[in-house]
Amino acid sequence: MAGLSRRTFLATVAGLSAAWALPHEALGRSLSAPLVRGEGPTTVGQTILVGSVRTGSYRVLRTGPGEPYYPRLDLTGEIPDPARAQRRRSLAYVGHLTDMHIIDAQSPARFEPMIAQDHALWAGAFRPQDTLTTHVGASVVRSIADVRVSPVTGAPMAAAFVTGDSADMLSRLETRWYIDLLDGVPVTADSGVAAQYDGVQSWPQAYYAYHPEDPTGDWFGAYGFPAVPGMLAAAVGQSVDSGGLPVPWYAVYGNHDTLLLGTLGVPFGLRELAVGGRKYWDWSPLAMDYLQSWTADSSALTRMVHAATSVLGLSYGQRAVAADPARALLEPGEFMAAHFDTTPFPGPVGHGFTAEGMAAGRTYWTVDVGPAVRAFGLDTCNAVAGPDGAVPRAQFDWLEAELGRAQAERRLALVFSHHNSLTLENDAALATDPQDLVHAEEFVSMLLRYPCAVAWVNGHSHINTVVAHPRRADDGPPGGLWEITTASCVDFPQQQRVIEVVDNRDGTVSIFGTAIDHAAPAAWTGDLSPEGLASLSREFSANDWVETPSMRPGSLLDRNVELLLPAPFDLSTLTDAQLEAAHAADRARLAAWEAGWTA
Repeated sequence: MAGLSRRTFLATVAGLSAAWALPHEALGRSLSAPLVRGEGPTTVGQTILVGSVRTGSYRVLRTGPGEPYYPRLDLTGEIPDPARAQRRRSLAYVGHLTDMHIIDAQSPARFEPMIAQDHALWAGAFRPQDTLTTHVGASVVRSIADVRVSPVTGAPMAAAFVTGDSADMLSRLETRWYIDLLDGVPVTADSGVAAQYDGVQSWPQAYYAYHPEDPTGDWFGAYGFPAVPGMLAAAVGQSVDSGGLPVPWYAVYGNHDTLLLGTLGVPFGLRELAVGGRKYWDWSPLAMDYLQSWTADSSALTRMVHAATSVLGLSYGQRAVAADPARALLEPGEFMAAHFDTTPFPGPVGHGFTAEGMAAGRTYWTVDVGPAVRAFGLDTCNAVAGPDGAVPRAQFDWLEAELGRAQAERRLALVFSHHNSLTLENDAALATDPQDLVHAEEFVSMLLRYPCAVAWVNGHSHINTVVAHPRRADDGPPGGLWEITTASCVDFPQQQRVIEVVDNRDGTVSIFGTAIDHAAPAAWTGDLSPEGLASLSREFSANDWVETPSMRPGSLLDRNVELLLPAPFDLSTLTDAQLEAAHAADRARLAAWEAGWTA
């Protein structure tokens, strides 16, 4: 380590060896070696493509050649110096997970029948891969762990950020499963009767759902989806072990972590239905039950009558299922509180949320990532209604003040939120509680006033996109802000991303974004193991015609990219010794993860 003195290096090794219970000499040899680019599987080396038709319109997947990094010069307007690759140094290397949509597919509170009313409008209510989300989640965690060393600079990963929609239907179980997957706690995606699937995918009345035992006669069978005997039993009967993330991870709210189906409020009757012994297979009485639940909220008598009717099964279009109190829907604040029930490693307890913030109802946070970068986690969800978001004025003012502080302290800022600039226009408010909400134009304009804000990282749209927001001359120096939106784990291509901020040592900064396929093989071979089910889920998602799978990977300029912009201040004041000390701490943490967190 050229930047650290011998004495400082020896002290660093001794401290990290003791902190992580790692062999002193082996750690010293490892940390003294130069950074070497990681060889983990990325889409730079190999891609997954939609292949040939197997039956009807149903296509299988195949591997394809990798995609290089495409330089984006939107914010510099100049051809970059080719020699930057030999000079660059890593300021922060992080993982980005978003829109995991972990699903309890047997929950009575799910809205699957609504696709029979309008498949396009209610597409998110049912997907053929609903029972396989924990398997994909585990595979995603493994793929992020596989690229724990940067493919660009060799820097160790320092942290991971999860930008919402982690649970799909506001469920305590789904939230618990998602946290456990990231922590490395084994998960069995089952509720109700143990190891027995009971839901629309096994009910003949539900013609709108995919029936893997025999899809003859359902919509998906008509499209060409195959019979996969044993899939449902394997999905709910096997434990899934992700291995856990090797770095601290931080979370923000998504609309699915805030509202039912990410859009709707939760009346009392739906809370009762979630834990009860009846589940709908027909859309019309389900819709009526939801409306009656809203009505019942205003009257104790009508609430009692409605609940009794539902419990006794007097409504048309229901089937009896096993009641399960574990299926309860989240109450306000419980999503944040759940992040304090976590393993000590990779940590941190709260995953960005703090006890002080929870007591105050503050759902946003900030954390430093090494000596050069500060991350901000926002809550852009509108808790009244609607899938899209906005930024409450108090949160907006807090962020602006914090960006001013970061600018003064010469910290580059990464802003993380669920919603993006196309979906930050939700004005929903209660008449009794009007809100002062900030929308995309004002929000982006504020970010551009602070040159330290180099990237806004988000999700929500389930599509890979990268957008340049240039700074106007009257707002400050040349340059601007990069907005990086990553796809989801539930819709094709089921990709996530790693992001690295790099100092080119020539007055410019590069932000590398690398699309990451989850670790399961491209081609499903009939395997019903957890890895095989993750592979099958990706194949199903590529054939989910209503979700427009062909557009969701984005263009070549939205996937593997080098995003250049002028450095917002002189980065030479940040010493190599500071970065090397941070890298040493991150490398030691990765070594501890590889050793099984023995500290």
